Amino acid sequence: MRLRIVDAFTDRPFRGNPAGVLLLDGEFPPDSWLQQVAAEVNLSETAFARPLPPGGDADWALRWFTPTAEVDMCGHATLATAHVIATSGLATGLIRFSARCGVLTAEAAEDSAITMDFPTSSLTPVEADPAVRSALGVEIRSVHDTSEHIGDLLVELADERAVRELTPDLAALRGHARRGVIVTAAAEDPSRGYHFVSRGFFPAFGIDEDPVTGSAHTALAPFWAARLGRASLVGLQGGARTGLVAVRLAGDRTLLTGNAVTVIDGELLTRP
Repeated sequence: MRLRIVDAFTDRPFRGNPAGVLLLDGEFPPDSWLQQVAAEVNLSETAFARPLPPGGDADWALRWFTPTAEVDMCGHATLATAHVIATSGLATGLIRFSARCGVLTAEAAEDSAITMDFPTSSLTPVEADPAVRSALGVEIRSVHDTSEHIGDLLVELADERAVRELTPDLAALRGHARRGVIVTAAAEDPSRGYHFVSRGFFPAFGIDEDPVTGSAHTALAPFWAARLGRASLVGLQGGARTGLVAVRLAGDRTLLTGNAVTVIDGELLTRP
């Protein structure tokens, strides 16, 4: 079974967010086996996709696993999967995925950038949990809860420097966050090519920090669109590794655009 490692939301190896991608020939193996493979790959997400019969609403069934659990929605591993399908010649044009969160689509442009169509997250203002405030240890401007398929807390910090220099108490976040915590702030200088910055922490799901979280941008897009007065934006996410996500808010849908590059192409020797 062929297993790829793909760096997503970047056009250079060893940047962006790496994801495992395994394309299956038939039905999904048992969940326990999928989880073991994801734990072995030990990246923030490993995607498993299988082709669906023609004539339906989707072309591929898609699932995502962290090293410890299956998740409802993942952007960077979807981008990585679309990249593998397109570069392998298995599809051209629009690729439709059936997933837990509904039907998602991805389409590659002539410059190899891939645009994905995801549901826009709802944002509900909430009071900052004292435990989360303590775990972050910085000034918090606002906190929003995101929709069920994401399940993160979106936390606005004072400025870009606060986001970049943040060193949260991950053990404390593990006990008090939902799926995770996304911290964000407006870009200090938009002429650098991005409008906002963010970082994502998911210790409860076995991921201390996720370099570039595509799904989180379905919440970041409406959040910053409302504050900056524009529907098309570019976000920079990450700490040690970074990546760019171009977003365009289209009502109840958010378009996410980025590049991907395959860095490892190997063989999984253990079958289910």
